[in-house]
Amino acid sequence: MWLAMSLLAQRLMAKFMSLEAMGMDGDSLSSVEMYNPDTDKWILIESLRRPRRGCFAFGFGGKLYVMGGRSSFTIGNSKFVDVYNPEGRIWCEIKNGCVMVTAHAMLGKRLFCMEWKNQRKLAIFSPEDNSWKMVPVPLTGSSSIGFRFGILNGKLLLFSQEMEPGYRTLLYDPDASPGSEWQTSEIKPSGLCLCCVTIKA
Repeated sequence: MWLAMSLLAQRLMAKFMSLEAMGMDGDSLSSVEMYNPDTDKWILIESLRRPRRGCFAFGFGGKLYVMGGRSSFTIGNSKFVDVYNPEGRIWCEIKNGCVMVTAHAMLGKRLFCMEWKNQRKLAIFSPEDNSWKMVPVPLTGSSSIGFRFGILNGKLLLFSQEMEPGYRTLLYDPDASPGSEWQTSEIKPSGLCLCCVTIKA
């Protein structure tokens, strides 16, 4: 089963990566395939350092980042981030990743995540220096937990999974001056079954 596909940035913009998380018998896999639309072919490349199921992937700076997931039901979710460099055809790892991510979005040069264990904080990852920043989610707009992310004009939208009375969509502007990053938006989804949303004005 193909779990995730990620469009690599810059030099690999035309190539897709597919992580195979689970085989037909239910076993976790570590296989990775790359698709080249110029040749219309998939090829196997170097496998992940460990099998993963329930993970996600994103591309930055011509590299593929794989985060979260677990090798089996008896082993907890991995905190390691696997990073694939296609030029050297090697995997390396970063030790401080998110686990059990419920929502994620790539905005500019940063990855925004929300973990199941703490859904009132944004975890912001900068691949440039492999650093994390935690940002509390205010109660303004929605006091519930559980969000899905959207992107609108360089800003992050947080859609609540609970339509409570007076609910307003939260909006986070990472480039705003300190103290004014959080706002609310009148944009509301028509339903609660969301994965991710990207809006271009």
